[in-house]
Amino acid sequence: MENQHNHHQGHHEHTDHDHAAISMPEHTHHKQQDQHHDHDEHAGHNTGDFLKRFWLCLALTIPVLLLSHMIQQWIGFKLSFAGDKYVLLVFSSFIYGYGGWPFLMGLVRELKHRNPGMMTLVAVAITTAYVYSVAIVFGLKGMDFFWELATLIDIMLLGHWLEMKSQMAASRALESLVALLPAVVHVERNGETKDISLQELKNSNVIVVKPGEKVPADGLIQEGSSYLNESMLTGESVPVKKEKGAKVIGGSINGDGVLKIQVTGAGNDSYLNKVINMVQSAQGAKSKTQNLAGKVAMWLTIVSISVGVITFITWLGRGRELSFALERMVTVMVTSCPHALGVAIPLVVAISTTLSAIHGLLIRNRTAFENARNLTTIIFDKTGTLTKGSHEVQKIIPLDGQFSADDILQYAAAIQQNSEHHIAHGVMRRLKEKNLELWKSTDFNYMQGVGVTGIVNGKSVVAAGPNYFKQENREMPAIPEEVDQSVDTVNFVLIDKEPVGIITLADSIRETAAEAIADLKSMNIKSFLLTGDNEKVAAAVAKKLNMDGYLANVLPHEKQSKIKEFQDKGEIVAMTGDGVNDAPALAQADVGIAIGSGTDVAAETADIILVNSDPKDVVQMIAFGKATYRKMIQNLLWAVGYNVVAIPLAAGVLYPTFLLSPAMGAILMSASTIVVAINAKLLKVK
Repeated sequence: MENQHNHHQGHHEHTDHDHAAISMPEHTHHKQQDQHHDHDEHAGHNTGDFLKRFWLCLALTIPVLLLSHMIQQWIGFKLSFAGDKYVLLVFSSFIYGYGGWPFLMGLVRELKHRNPGMMTLVAVAITTAYVYSVAIVFGLKGMDFFWELATLIDIMLLGHWLEMKSQMAASRALESLVALLPAVVHVERNGETKDISLQELKNSNVIVVKPGEKVPADGLIQEGSSYLNESMLTGESVPVKKEKGAKVIGGSINGDGVLKIQVTGAGNDSYLNKVINMVQSAQGAKSKTQNLAGKVAMWLTIVSISVGVITFITWLGRGRELSFALERMVTVMVTSCPHALGVAIPLVVAISTTLSAIHGLLIRNRTAFENARNLTTIIFDKTGTLTKGSHEVQKIIPLDGQFSADDILQYAAAIQQNSEHHIAHGVMRRLKEKNLELWKSTDFNYMQGVGVTGIVNGKSVVAAGPNYFKQENREMPAIPEEVDQSVDTVNFVLIDKEPVGIITLADSIRETAAEAIADLKSMNIKSFLLTGDNEKVAAAVAKKLNMDGYLANVLPHEKQSKIKEFQDKGEIVAMTGDGVNDAPALAQADVGIAIGSGTDVAAETADIILVNSDPKDVVQMIAFGKATYRKMIQNLLWAVGYNVVAIPLAAGVLYPTFLLSPAMGAILMSASTIVVAINAKLLKVK
């Protein structure tokens, strides 16, 4: 008998819910490394702030350029007056102080965290250029750097603004998830409909959703029927028909029917809020690739400052003037700024996590998501994953003639009413169809992976699968030939320890299961079926789907050891299950994939949750994991590769044939950041 379980919802800690603001949970995870959030180099600055500083500094750069002697020589005109160098100093000082402020503050923050990075480089470069130029004004021999300083800060501010705009675009999809909930809700109270704000909505309130409106919270339909568009939540493009008793998800859009819904998940309890929190914590979590990028950025900063100092000493040692040596040093530092590296991974993370959520893939553990590209074996739980999980009663066979088929059904239903298992649902549906009375039961006991027991009409009743007889060391009654054991799940009913009847149930295979297994084969990934069902059922399903093998009669506590057996052979294993009785196996697997439909948001042990209970989504998730990793590596190679070429040019290795100016170095640096941002934006879910 397929493993019996009660559905339970994963526990989440949430802050107060507000549809206009995203709350941040404190997720913990069994496999997640100690994750710390990066200190934000843009802390205290919004996108508009960088843009405002850019425009003001750009306006002041014009008089700085006009008063700079080098620019005058280039253009061939002269502009000078008494005290012009002091006017130039005042304008440049403002640009350095006001435009350079975010970078100077960034330097302080990075040094405080002992993590020198791009802000340290920019701050050192502009401060060196500024201090040297001030010394020129007050009598040091040489040519000032004011115009380079001004253009450099302008380009840096523009680069940061473009970077922040890209990051905001990535989180806009997340904001659009939040915006799915309406601000005003129609609540029915004492027979009247009253409008209240979303924040006032409570669980068990009855709400009215009119045609075309958004559903404000999770709930159960009490009256009416309609087609609901859930595409923004589940990725399912076709509107789903919902009738009385059906679950609805907050954020879905109502079609042309009027619905009365009893709220079961308002605010923090809503599916949408859990998705938003999950997306946020995944975006904030560090994966191995991100940690690598952080280390590379830090080393690049150290290399840049070292190469800058060596460049300065080398040119001075070769007899060049101080201004030339200093210009080379500043150019090295500016050009080698690991800015593109800082954007390379976080931007891909933000975009991939949000895109995944919109397509029904919820990522809780980023490292596991990246590891999905290395999978060699996927183990599928049968019921509810490869099959629809809605067991329907096929036959009720009395064994001793003492009890009729209806009696057996009533005894089974009386104890199954307390279970949330697929078999229990099937038995309850058949009882309802036959309009039979549901008897009361007491002393309910759930035997994991075996069955259920209880007292009905003063008799001890057991409804269990073949595993019950194995556990009790009893001989199993013969199963009549009319039962097709390759398709039917057999459930025995025992009264006062004597088998009195058999109830057979059948489950249908999901339409997309065979295609998903074929796609995995084309990726060289082996697939195995894992089930508590008997050998014949397991063999039939595995053969029909052309899988690599099956594991039958597996009890829930044995699932974990089965996964470990594969891992001990060197396989990299993903486990796909419903996330409840599969929890230990999901935790053991290299990648735990929970199939959770509707509002049953995943068990805490899963790394990735597939909202749609569609086996094809497993394939999509692996393909998307590979695409995400590819983008990260492309960005990493571009960001580091650019520096390998740019740093020697900035140091002046091609002098006098080619010399990179500080402003040109800053333009190249910003261009590399933009290339990386554009490449990240090209990530798509196929």
